[in-house]
Amino acid sequence: MADAKQQQQQTAVAATGVWKTIKPFVNGGASGMLATCVIQPIDMVKVRIQLGEGSAGQVTKNMLANEGVRSFYKGLSAGLLRQATYTTARLGSFRVLTNKAVEKNEGKPLPLIQKAFIGLTAGAIGACVGSPADLALIRMQADSTLPAAQRRNYKNAFHALYRITADEGILALWKGAGPTVVRAMALNMGMLASYDQSVELFRDKFGAGEISTVIGASAVSGFFASACSLPFDYVKTQIQKMQPDANGKYPYAGSLDCAMKTFKSGGPFKFYTGFPVYCVRIAPHVMVSENAW
Repeated sequence: MADAKQQQQQTAVAATGVWKTIKPFVNGGASGMLATCVIQPIDMVKVRIQLGEGSAGQVTKNMLANEGVRSFYKGLSAGLLRQATYTTARLGSFRVLTNKAVEKNEGKPLPLIQKAFIGLTAGAIGACVGSPADLALIRMQADSTLPAAQRRNYKNAFHALYRITADEGILALWKGAGPTVVRAMALNMGMLASYDQSVELFRDKFGAGEISTVIGASAVSGFFASACSLPFDYVKTQIQKMQPDANGKYPYAGSLDCAMKTFKSGGPFKFYTGFPVYCVRIAPHVMVSENAW
């Protein structure tokens, strides 16, 4: 009896240890998927703006008139899959790395530069894992902007991944992975590091209440994350959406070529196309993701 009871206790302790390890990843993925359901329409408008469909008002008006309300959630399955992979790895690894760093720092708050480095690392990890789903998402969101003969007509995220693999090869799943990784590193550094720092500022320095702290920190974090990551997001969207012409030639040879051509044609501000919408997209995502722990 004593042995059986001891074994049960050991099993319970082991289960608790496993849950403690995977909890940041499970919570990260779940909160990211919840956030996607909130910001998917904003993300759709952002992508259309980057593809030259007009201002936020024009894009919204045209989508409602030509495609209906449901078009704002086109690619939702890919968006959810992206969060289940990318955000699970990104937020999970960020919390694990942060907890270990705090432990080594004897429980004291981490300096901003250390938070930023952890954010860069976690962003790179998440982007490598989530790049295929991100590619599927961009293509599904951009499909309606293409001529009818060039549309891919993916039914859902898994159909998109199957078609990409079958038509272009398995390595094509990581098309645009370079700017995706850099964008994720920049966004993660700006979002996660500035959010924690902003929470400390609003709560400890200004004495703000819980709701005011969350709103204020999310706004600050969303701004910095957008400023850091939007240029890379713009390049990523162009690379992932592009198709070969009749001669089999792509408009861009790669990410650097895309960046150079964009800079020559529109200057540095071209990379910040849709910045207000991008900020609005990031802020609620920060709010939901960071407070679902």
